Parts: sequence; C-alpha cells; structure tokens
Amino acid sequence: MRKLIISAAMEMFIKDGYEKTSIRNIAEKIEYSPATIYLYYKDKDELFYEIQREAFDQLHAYFQEHAVSANPMERLRQLLKAYIEYGIANPDLYDLMFILRSPMKAVGEDDFWENCSGAFQFLIDTVEAAKDHLRFSDPTRAGMIMWGLGHGIIALTIRGRMKVTRMNEEEQADLVQIALQEFMQIIQK
Repeated sequence: MRKLIISAAMEMFIKDGYEKTSIRNIAEKIEYSPATIYLYYKDKDELFYEIQREAFDQLHAYFQEHAVSANPMERLRQLLKAYIEYGIANPDLYDLMFILRSPMKAVGEDDFWENCSGAFQFLIDTVEAAKDHLRFSDPTRAGMIMWGLGHGIIALTIRGRMKVTRMNEEEQADLVQIALQEFMQIIQK
C-alpha cells in the first residue's frame, strides 16, 4: 500500500506540483479513501518526505551508474556531472529534494536528515578516495562545497536564471561543462 501511495503521489507531484497535490487527490487516484492514506502518513509533509527519500534513492542510483571511473579524480568529475544532469533532467524532484520546505517539516529540529545520506555518503566516499589530489583536508567540507557548486548550477538552470547570460541552451550546456572543468582545476593540489 505504501508503494502504491508513494507512486501515485510522486506521479501527481511531478505532473501537478506540490500545491495541487492533496491527500484527497492521491486517494482518488488509487481508489481508496483519504483515511487509508492517513493510516500510513500523518500528513502531506510526511508523505512528501517519503517521496523525497525515493528521489534521493534515484539520485544515489544515478551516481552509482554514472560515476564509475577507477581514477578518483575522474570519478569525482563524473559525480558532479551526474548530479547536475540529474537535477536539470528532474526539476520537480529536485525542488522536492532541495528547495521545498514542506518535506523537511517531517524532520525534527534535532533529527538527522537521513533521506540524503546515501547520495551524500557516495559523494564523501568519492572525495575521500581523491583526497591525495585535493586541496581540502576535510572530506565533509569538500563535499558540501562541491554539492553547493552543483546546486547553484542546477538552481540557476531550472529556474531560468541562466537567461541573464543571453546564452541559448547549447551555450548554457557548454558553460556548465566549462564550469566543471574549471572547478576541478581549482580544487586540485
């Protein structure tokens, strides 16, 4: 039942957005009453926290598929590229993962945000493997800086803010590749 609820909610979220997706709409889609959904999730925030978990699991799988080089620096470059590709290709899920506050209401103030842990650990492990080639001594700090670079590029792209450059989509894609190359040079010893 949880998988059915999550699947319907994710489909509706991607199609209609967060605001237009309600527990009642999801219940109608799966042909159950809203009360059935409330047996599994206390509210919409908790349900969307689960969808966020699914999105991060997809991101983690994408990392595992696309960041495979035996060379740690190349794998790190592949990872950053994969992160940016995933975010740009999945703007609605990216919003749910990183922009919307609502799913995060399901996480207590002092709680650990576990949804992101697999994908983030993949990044930290990749940074750790490349540490002898990096200017950073702390893999977590390095990981957050790299995550932030990717996040900035994704956010600028999916929110249409790259238009300030007056570049077409192909030129924007080229700029992303150049930014990745420059960043990799900056972080190397």
